[in-house]
Amino acid sequence: MNEPMFFDVTKLAVPFYIIAILIELVAIRYWQRKGDFETRDTLTSLLMGTGNVAAGLLLGFVSITALMWVWQFRLFDLGLHWWVFVIAFIFDDLRYYCYHRIAHRVRWVWAEHVNHHSSQHYNLSTALRQSWTGQITGMFILQMPMVLLGFHPAVIAFVYGFNLVYQFWIHTEAIGKMWRPFELIFNTPSHHRVHHATNPRYLDANYAGTLIIWDRMFGTFVEELDEDMPRYGIVRNIGTFDPLRVAFHEWINMLKDAMSPKLTLRQRLLYLVAPPGWSHDGSRKTSADLKADFVRLHPEEAGKAGLPKAVK
Repeated sequence: MNEPMFFDVTKLAVPFYIIAILIELVAIRYWQRKGDFETRDTLTSLLMGTGNVAAGLLLGFVSITALMWVWQFRLFDLGLHWWVFVIAFIFDDLRYYCYHRIAHRVRWVWAEHVNHHSSQHYNLSTALRQSWTGQITGMFILQMPMVLLGFHPAVIAFVYGFNLVYQFWIHTEAIGKMWRPFELIFNTPSHHRVHHATNPRYLDANYAGTLIIWDRMFGTFVEELDEDMPRYGIVRNIGTFDPLRVAFHEWINMLKDAMSPKLTLRQRLLYLVAPPGWSHDGSRKTSADLKADFVRLHPEEAGKAGLPKAVK
């Protein structure tokens, strides 16, 4: 039996990406919509997107081969019915939430994801600032349970393409808060601005891909506040437009830390798997530390969404 093959949604969406970026640029410059573009920053994002496509062509076989190997051990074969695609999309969106949360809490995965957050601007070009090293983190293992349940790897890849295309339009400041019922269920520009922000209350929040319900269910949802508008980038901005440095800077820093002299084996491993900002001597700060510092300075904010209730 021939294996199913579907068109690549993300490639078909490229013309839409270009047109949407041009419309946003016009809206910002001539229609007084909120947002800004920086030429070098935008070019870096476009180069990162191009590199991501190239990396997928070179290394995509890693995940495909692994998932097809798992397919032989499937418990069921759900086929290609329309409802299979709907359920696969929902399950894969939950899988993306899990991946995204891990990517912010485990430095090994953060090393490939951090480049997406490295821009200090927030516009549609930022959505294209994607990783070149995603295949080597091994996070495709999160798709294996779906394969074992009977969703063909080609079906999973197909629905994930729609998830990625959906996430493109939420990378903008030109769209404010939307219709409340829509924002209760779906990820929106407002929700995703929070995710890209470095304000202490917004760190490690709103991991959703398409459905914001996962963040609401698992306690990671934080609403965008007018009195605390998002500041974009990463906690320690890298200050470069060089795509090679953007792509690999955290891998280099992480490996340097793990190979530092006079560390125990446990400390070396923690530099790979502990949250970003962890250090063996406490000289750096994790997102939890930054939130605690903020509450110490602003005790009236304690217990609000995204912040601890009390700090010792």
